Amino acid sequence: MSTISGSCLCGKVSFESEDDFKKFHLCHCIQCQKATGSAHASNLFTAPKNITWLSGIDSVKRFDVPGRAISSAFCNNCGSNVPYISRTGKALVVPAGSLNGSPNIEPDSHIFCSEKASWYDKAVNAKTFDKFPK
Repeated sequence: MSTISGSCLCGKVSFESEDDFKKFHLCHCIQCQKATGSAHASNLFTAPKNITWLSGIDSVKRFDVPGRAISSAFCNNCGSNVPYISRTGKALVVPAGSLNGSPNIEPDSHIFCSEKASWYDKAVNAKTFDKFPK
């Protein structure tokens, strides 16, 4: 099995794991919108022990949403989302954008679509550019 590495935006937190992800969900719930500042979270799921922290574990801050099974972990320097163990302890949740390459699987599903941002469908069909438009 190959490994895949990842990090936060500033590089203070870095990790690697076996490229053995079992699920890849795009979560549209309101809490994931707030946690990411975007339309959805893009999270991969794997075994809880499938991570080796290379640097910055002491810079990881975790927030558990009260009354929900939702958490967020992030670098306390740059704020980028980083992996964390689910509150049930049954999965390692890896933000897809934190990886330095493409994982072994593609998204399986969009979940909590009843809470989807009202502008999401139009955004999917918006104009595309290779860089910032003029």
